[in-house]
Amino acid sequence: MLIEMQLSRIIISEINDNQLVFLREVNGERQFPILIGIFEATSIDRRVKGLERPRPLTHDLLVGAIENMGGELDSVIISELREHTYFANLRISKSGEIVELDARPSDAIAVAMTCDPPLPIYVNEDVLEKAMSSL
Repeated sequence: MLIEMQLSRIIISEINDNQLVFLREVNGERQFPILIGIFEATSIDRRVKGLERPRPLTHDLLVGAIENMGGELDSVIISELREHTYFANLRISKSGEIVELDARPSDAIAVAMTCDPPLPIYVNEDVLEKAMSSL
């Protein structure tokens, strides 16, 4: 079962290599953090704050390429948690079919936040349960 989540917090630290994003259940109280890199964190933060760049960044490029090739970004699914590593899929609709691309959750969330409106983010129930038990 898929649980809809939303970005609830971004923590950016200039003294650490890893940054944090927190996802919170849309119709509930559960939340969990995901460690991400500084580039992805600043890309997400820039979108949340509505800051524009004069030139496209990598996530802007990916969204533009998918759209210009006739695809429509659909959603993000955080599908697995294996050995403390999260796995995600970026779902794209093209010609009535859904295509899933393997993606790091940090990139998938950054792409989700790059879209206007932001894409829905889902987490498999078992992933959410594992994440909650490891807190």
